[in-house]
Amino acid sequence: MTVRIFVPIDSSALAVGAEAVARAIANEASMRGADVAIIRNGSRGMVWLEPLVEVETPEGRVGYGRVSARDVPALFEAGFLQGGEHAARVGKVDDLDWMHAQQRLTFARCGVIDPLSLSHYRAHGGYEGLTRALAMTSSAVVEEVVASGLRGRGGAGFPTGIKWRTVAAAQSDRKYIVCNADEGDSGTFADRMLMEGDPFTLIEGMTIAGIATGATKGFVYIRSEYPHAFRTMRRAIEIARAGGWLGADVAGSGCAFDMEARLGAGAYICGEETSLLESLEGRRGQVRAKPPLPAIHGLFGKPTAINNVLSLASVPWIMAHGAPAYAAFGMGRSRGTQPFQIAGNVKRGGLVELAFGVTIRQLVEDFGGGTASGRKLRAVQVGGPLGAYFPDALLDTPLDYEAMLAVKGMLGHGGLVAFDDSVDLAKQARFAMQFCAIESCGKCTPCRIGSTRGVEVIDKIIAGVAPEQNTTLLHDLCETMTDGSLCALGGLTPMPVLSALTHFPQDFERPAGARHAAE
Repeated sequence: MTVRIFVPIDSSALAVGAEAVARAIANEASMRGADVAIIRNGSRGMVWLEPLVEVETPEGRVGYGRVSARDVPALFEAGFLQGGEHAARVGKVDDLDWMHAQQRLTFARCGVIDPLSLSHYRAHGGYEGLTRALAMTSSAVVEEVVASGLRGRGGAGFPTGIKWRTVAAAQSDRKYIVCNADEGDSGTFADRMLMEGDPFTLIEGMTIAGIATGATKGFVYIRSEYPHAFRTMRRAIEIARAGGWLGADVAGSGCAFDMEARLGAGAYICGEETSLLESLEGRRGQVRAKPPLPAIHGLFGKPTAINNVLSLASVPWIMAHGAPAYAAFGMGRSRGTQPFQIAGNVKRGGLVELAFGVTIRQLVEDFGGGTASGRKLRAVQVGGPLGAYFPDALLDTPLDYEAMLAVKGMLGHGGLVAFDDSVDLAKQARFAMQFCAIESCGKCTPCRIGSTRGVEVIDKIIAGVAPEQNTTLLHDLCETMTDGSLCALGGLTPMPVLSALTHFPQDFERPAGARHAAE
């Protein structure tokens, strides 16, 4: 009987030798005359265990973590093909605490199936959502998404269904669906992981969006640093089209929707939706003034629904299981689940999908296992490079949109980056301003000039030059950037700066490094 062995093709696994492991398993099996089928799956999200090799047994899929090519002969000797004992064996993957404690809706198939197999996708519930959507009216699909409470997973948290309703109501000879896959925030990788591990979910979600709004063409704008995701998405689109799930007659419904993948321009600002549209149209990525909103006047001047990967990828589950089932997860106005990404100084980095309401501490300590260094956890930045730094006193804050706003933070794309007590938050505040100065598109003065002046003012504060006056000046500068910037890059840069000043003032009171030298 053929034994199925799963070796990840996700970028995180490839970076630590998964390709060599796959070749070694194939060679060893051939030498031993073993009948195996190697399936290249996505990642389960347990990045610290990559490459995580799984063997299908009658009892379930048994995992072996941190496998290297040189481990392969010993694995075969240990009865690897029957799930035998070995130092690398982690047990049945679905039963691991990390996996068992999650509520996987959007990422239910990621790491389970062959990403480019339509038959695998459909055998695990794929295209059930689109099939149901095709049997409904367009307005009913929109209202189902509205009722689910799904909000934008890219950071702003705008209700997805309301955006679709606006596009659907717009009168135009052409409409577009644009997926923002320009995932540039530090500590985030959910978009990449999904595109590499379950691309048909995104394709299905975009197709449903097209059916709901009357759009017939879609674009996935993928970060230029994601070559593997780009290749996988392009191939998945070709396969979906050949299978009749894209094109002039989607699944024989008479509805038309097709799409293509585009590689990004390599600029952080292109993650801002109007800059992304400029880039898609072949121009330099610069922020557009709003109004008009993209939902009315977007790509090529036509009504356009722009959504994040995770927003669109959530839609198939909603349509397959119904809005009430999705809205049953979460808290307050934050419904459903969020794929949280744990990174930085942690023992177990990776992706965890849970209902809104889990706390920062639970993610970093229970799932992340605390700091990798063994030192005391000092701060956690939530929401990417423009997110706030949270001290220990705020780590029990539940992760939902309103709760984060209440403590002057933001959820963003769901990324958490942990720091131990060796971190200098004054340097981190300076980094935020410098990051903005480098990545600014240059269109508005508060962002372009304010960030440059901000770096200079922070340098003066940590050097002890008129600290009180310069701290006041920094607060004024942050207020100007928040209120006067055209987009979120300049508008949110003050968030990490002010959180560092508020929660870690001692780091600004002596020259950089002096506090840690004293410790």
